[in-house]
Amino acid sequence: MRALTLTKIRLFEGMWEGALTYTGDSGPTPEIEVTYLGEAVEGGSVQPAEAANTWQLKFPIPSESLSDGVQTIVITDRTTGDRLDAVSFIAGEALADDLRAEIDLLRAELDMLKRAFRRHCVETM
Repeated sequence: MRALTLTKIRLFEGMWEGALTYTGDSGPTPEIEVTYLGEAVEGGSVQPAEAANTWQLKFPIPSESLSDGVQTIVITDRTTGDRLDAVSFIAGEALADDLRAEIDLLRAELDMLKRAFRRHCVETM
């Protein structure tokens, strides 16, 4: 039995790139569907890669997916209907309660306090 696996390579200049490989037997060129909010993402391609039994998947990140909240792009194998991967973006107000955002704010405040303390020490010497 063969199964199709997808490995992310990179996200660069608005293009998502990944490598598709069959585990087990080799197979035909994969038929991939990329969707955002149930609509197909246009402009994607599946091209043979240098490695045997491997294809390169590329698709543009739709500009409408970059908005407030959590947005998800789903990548599926059109032949089997299996979900291969999902690309999620978090932006805007959804980050207000995110722990990582809070840590970044605390670091910025700590840096500001360190500068003020050092300036105070220099002025009082």
